[in-house]
Amino acid sequence: MIEFVLDGRSKVNTYMQLVQQVKQALRVGLLKPGDQLPKVRDAAQSLVINPNTVLKAYRELELEGLAEGRPGVGTFVVRTLAGASLANQAELREDLVAWLRRALAAGLSDDDVVALVDTTIRATRADRAQHAQPQPQPQPQPW
Repeated sequence: MIEFVLDGRSKVNTYMQLVQQVKQALRVGLLKPGDQLPKVRDAAQSLVINPNTVLKAYRELELEGLAEGRPGVGTFVVRTLAGASLANQAELREDLVAWLRRALAAGLSDDDVVALVDTTIRATRADRAQHAQPQPQPQPQPW
């Protein structure tokens, strides 16, 4: 079962942090259809937040078709976000863990790592988009 963690420094609303964590767990295969999410009361108590915040997150997941509330039983995952790449993620995760250890040994903070990853993703995306655009063909020279 997923355990929620809140980032008090984040500008993301508390309920959206919960939604994002469920989506991430679905994307990497940590949660799958049929899995139960933490009970509203338990999640609210462990995070020291209002139960309505947890309910709002679960409603959002229901609206997106990812979860389903069962009265008196709990909230369950009904759909996954894991794609075909899930099979490759274990090896990539091992590589990432090794890279993170090197980054931490080099003195990078969590914020430094996030900044490095975010900027690298943006640069890679821009580079990919640039290479995907058709290159202009040279015009024949009139002789």
